[in-house]
Amino acid sequence: MLKELATASLKEQRKARRWGIFFKLLGFAYLTLLLALWLPDRLPDATLKPGSKHTAVIEVEGVIASDGEASADNIIGSLRKAFEDDGTKGVILRINSPGGSPVQAGYINDEINRLKKKYTDIPVYAVVTDLCASGGYYIAVAADKIYVDKASVVGSIGVLMNGFGFVGSMEKLGVERRLLTAGENKAVFDPFSPVKPKDVVHMKKILARIHRQFIDAVKAGRGERLKESEELFSGLFWTGEESIELGLADSLGSSSFVAREVIGAEDIVDFTASEDLLEQFAKRLGAGAASTLGWISGAWNAPLLR
Repeated sequence: MLKELATASLKEQRKARRWGIFFKLLGFAYLTLLLALWLPDRLPDATLKPGSKHTAVIEVEGVIASDGEASADNIIGSLRKAFEDDGTKGVILRINSPGGSPVQAGYINDEINRLKKKYTDIPVYAVVTDLCASGGYYIAVAADKIYVDKASVVGSIGVLMNGFGFVGSMEKLGVERRLLTAGENKAVFDPFSPVKPKDVVHMKKILARIHRQFIDAVKAGRGERLKESEELFSGLFWTGEESIELGLADSLGSSSFVAREVIGAEDIVDFTASEDLLEQFAKRLGAGAASTLGWISGAWNAPLLR
């Protein structure tokens, strides 16, 4: 009996060990596959010859926000690496963005202008794919020239601030709002309280000042290329072809066209900053939790260039 028990125990241990090895190998294979898919786009182009010149490309994709891929930290870090690289002959900002934070867009605009003054022999071009609106255009105007597709959407030079009001709904439901503040203006635009006319006036002043900053950046970047039009800074947007007519863009062209025909360095190297897998997973997990609770904590949204 003891022999049989010992034999059975050994079999169970061997079985558990085999399953353990199997799952470890399976996990290793899964990680290897992820790395195989992830690494090629982030390694230097092996086909480039030492000392050869290339065009540096930086993607500005999606909403411009401090916690997104198109944050000022990511874009500025990518820009600095691109300019500091000895093989960079020109830089392309490939933009597909609806806009976002005026602060983040302003940081990027300022840094582009700083780098242009420091590296005078490296031109910077903005290439618009589908969309270059508001904050995206705020960034684009810092480039030496802006290239678009004929069907691109360009413009939306304006500022917005939005939110919701639930006062009428609360009255219908018989809900009483109990709000205590230290500071008479602390609850400006509280969604559960009636809007005060003086709050609206104050908010409009803020939006007007940010709008003026945006307009000044556009005029500084585009200069005499801008055509006189009352609607130019009204928040409207246009197709790529129309944007060229209005002086918002310079010409039609893709990234490969600009690299080959304008910069003269057909080889393209992507300098876009990217997060590692663990950072991406952690950020997605945090964003999911934040999106669940965010609408509860915010009385109104910050101004946006969209």
